[in-house]
Amino acid sequence: MLSNNNYNNSERSFLEGPRSRLQELFFLFKVFKEFIRGYRALHFLGPCITVFGSARFKEDNIYYQQAREIGAKLTELGFAVMTGGGPGIMEAANRGAFENNGFSVGCNIELPHEQKENPYLHKWVDFRYFFVRKTLLIKYSYGFVIMPGGWGTMDEMFEALTLIQTGKIKEFPVVLIGKEYWKNLIELTADMVKYQTVSSTEIKEYLLITDDVEEAITHVKKFAIEKFKLKKAKPMKPFSFLGER
Repeated sequence: MLSNNNYNNSERSFLEGPRSRLQELFFLFKVFKEFIRGYRALHFLGPCITVFGSARFKEDNIYYQQAREIGAKLTELGFAVMTGGGPGIMEAANRGAFENNGFSVGCNIELPHEQKENPYLHKWVDFRYFFVRKTLLIKYSYGFVIMPGGWGTMDEMFEALTLIQTGKIKEFPVVLIGKEYWKNLIELTADMVKYQTVSSTEIKEYLLITDDVEEAITHVKKFAIEKFKLKKAKPMKPFSFLGER
């Protein structure tokens, strides 16, 4: 795990502005290496659904319980369940998949306070750079379930929605769980439609907001499995001599 000094000297120093050409080149090599490591680990998963949400909810929280149920039900549809690999909602979704004999995956971020992988993962990758991690959380997913969370969760949600809106990825389903929690966001979205910064058609096509786990699962089935005609296929075999696993 990274120390505070190493963390501060990597992504943080990169974002502080121009550095020497050699420093920028070395940084690019680090990013390239991290992408390759992620590809090697995640390339053979098959279709995933990524669940985003707060790391701070405990086991007795209703949203933790819903995420656990969602994780289990997504595996029944044949998806691997991918999360950020940490505690809270991430742990709950991974736990639901793990306990239901599905496949559970984590993309953990190395932070100064040392976020640990949760114990319900069949496979995980540790990332130093947030932007690499976010790219891979999206790359292998056919849909996104957004549980209640903070700024990081909203960042991940809007990243997915923006990529869909701009055509950078396909129109995968995005489901927000928790109408009461997201009520201010719902009001803000209505204002976006009012001021025509987002169209009402985009909202209807890209986004479902619900409290009902079954409705969420049905939506994923319709707009991921049926829309993209997903079928079970023989998984590709990793080559150990390429460092794949």
